[in-house]
Amino acid sequence: MKTALVIHPKQSVSFRWNSDLVNHLKDMAKRQNRSLSNFTETLLERAVNSISKEQEIPNDVTLSAINEARSGKELETLDLDNFDEYVKNL
Repeated sequence: MKTALVIHPKQSVSFRWNSDLVNHLKDMAKRQNRSLSNFTETLLERAVNSISKEQEIPNDVTLSAINEARSGKELETLDLDNFDEYVKNL
């Protein structure tokens, strides 16, 4: 079986970050024997992927609530005149 090597093009960017943060990142990268660029790229990639997954995929409870709301079944009518009392009883 042959495997293909996928090469992603790199782009040079520049950021203005707090110097304490940069020094901390440099220390962390050095401990892992990695460049600052590689280390920060990996951190950002993990954070973005994590956030993207959380935003795109509702959990089972949320999916169930969405489906229930869309169905229109068993929806409660709220008496807004007594809303504070309703919230207290939750």
